[in-house]
Amino acid sequence: MFKRVAVVNRGEAAVRLIRAVRELNAEHPYGITTIALHTDAERRAMFVRQADEGVTLRPSTTAATPYLDHAELERALIEARADAVWVGWGFVAEDPAFADLCARLNITFIGPSGDAMRLLGDKVEAKLLAEKVGVPVAPWSGGPVETRADARRHAQAIGYPLIIKARSGGGGRGIRKVFAEDELELALERTQGEAERSFGDPVVFIERLVTEARHVEVQVIADAHGNVWAPGVRDCSIQRKNQKVIEESASPLLSKEQADHLRGVSADLVRAAGYCGAATVEYLYQPSQQVFTFLEVNTRLQVEHPITEATTGIDLVKLQIQVAGGDPLVGDCPPEFGHAVEARLNAEDADNGFAPAPGTVRLLKFPLGSGLRVDTGIAQGDVIPPDYDSMVAKVIAWGRDRSEALARLRTALRETTVVLDGGTTTKSFLLDLLDREEVITASADTGWLDRTGAGSANGPTPAAAVALLATAVGVYDAEEAHERGAFLAAARGGRPRAKHGVGRPVELSYQGQAYQFVVGQIGPHRYRIDGDSGEIEVDVDRLSEFESRIVVGGRRFHIVSVTGPAHHLVEVDGISHQISQDEAGVVRAPSPPWWSPSRSPSATRWRQATPSWCSRR
Repeated sequence: MFKRVAVVNRGEAAVRLIRAVRELNAEHPYGITTIALHTDAERRAMFVRQADEGVTLRPSTTAATPYLDHAELERALIEARADAVWVGWGFVAEDPAFADLCARLNITFIGPSGDAMRLLGDKVEAKLLAEKVGVPVAPWSGGPVETRADARRHAQAIGYPLIIKARSGGGGRGIRKVFAEDELELALERTQGEAERSFGDPVVFIERLVTEARHVEVQVIADAHGNVWAPGVRDCSIQRKNQKVIEESASPLLSKEQADHLRGVSADLVRAAGYCGAATVEYLYQPSQQVFTFLEVNTRLQVEHPITEATTGIDLVKLQIQVAGGDPLVGDCPPEFGHAVEARLNAEDADNGFAPAPGTVRLLKFPLGSGLRVDTGIAQGDVIPPDYDSMVAKVIAWGRDRSEALARLRTALRETTVVLDGGTTTKSFLLDLLDREEVITASADTGWLDRTGAGSANGPTPAAAVALLATAVGVYDAEEAHERGAFLAAARGGRPRAKHGVGRPVELSYQGQAYQFVVGQIGPHRYRIDGDSGEIEVDVDRLSEFESRIVVGGRRFHIVSVTGPAHHLVEVDGISHQISQDEAGVVRAPSPPWWSPSRSPSATRWRQATPSWCSRR
């Protein structure tokens, strides 16, 4: 077995490898040392802290990041004295030239050979091999498409709608859908250009577009002795712009016979390629026709592999290491049991086009409980940089059935608290998705999110009034504290001055409308808030710098609030709101549309008049 494993990755992926090695060392007398390759800016990152050793990557002059610079990686691997390399997903994980580099250095690449990677990573060659072993393939061009004339000829034979795809790469790039002949030539040109820029390979092919499709994929792992396991079939249909958002296993749509058939042909495919290591064979499934079509093979471990681990009890990363070390897969492939669902929590602003929203982690709390798992590469105090993947964590829930797994995932996300200095996360977006009928009934196809924009802000949330009240109290407290500080400073100078007004005006804006309040404190934890629509008394129990509980109309809400340079980010029972102090030019609304029109200060009338925002989700 290897003695020194270098990690050519960062963040959550690197932490995943380090944990697997620790478990192997605890179970066997391997004594494997992990070495994190990292940039200078990452020298205090979680994955570097957890690794046994570290080697600093120098800035690259030839690549966008040193994690892609072969010459720099070679230097670092030699310095690390590594005898094995684990790459995870992303960066050089599907780069056959890097696998060749490792072979030249006599370092074991924990994954497939460069030749196997070229064969299956090349989507054209993979389709040709798939056809030979009986894997279902959609009508396609049968090879590369180079010219406009080629494209027109194949399009006429295949029919519309169709899709143009890059031979290399992935991640949702190098793909264009074409619905009519007049779109074909421009789509071809743009796809070839994007493929060249993204992957250094302009070759594309054409295939029939499968509409209303579900994305299903088979996890496989093969050893060097001819054994292939296909332990899980996953469903990754909840996607946004070809990026997976929520994944589950097993697929809720497939019968056991269908899943077993996919496992069998997927194992045949990787066996025919002489493959050794972990891979994922991806398919599109058309439920109404019950037709499968081969998509591609990812010659690496997938981000969503934990849901297969949760439903089989195996550790795919440990298996990767053992298989690369020459160990055989012993016995039958473990069967699936129960159901698992994973949500990807990212540092992105879902209300602003999913713009990256990184920052320093000021508060971080992950859930605990039966059937829950959280994979992350950050800790409180760490910085989520803008240069790399925006993932904060993968939250995985296992249940005896799909309903229990979804319920556990909803609960786990509500109990997840991430406060970023200047940033935000997609937590509220994910919670909204998990309550959607299309997710609950497993009726969403791969285009559902892009068509509907589900989960993004569309009018006030049910908890918006509570968020405004909590923010008004927070602004009041901040201004009171500032005024007390000024008073004490003046007192030390011998000329104290104090204002004696009762109540403080607070103006806030939310979703482009401004709201006016007068806030006053009437007890140690009680505040009276007066708006154009009447008065309400609220009780506030501050739990920490960012967390509090607020009672409104007899109902208690959990609040997480952080004040940024442009707005207050206020989370009410997991639902996020961006609220700012009023500025000139904002349309002024005397009271929110969900506000009681009564001017009575009665909490009872307030509660009765606002069932929508007071009701729990």
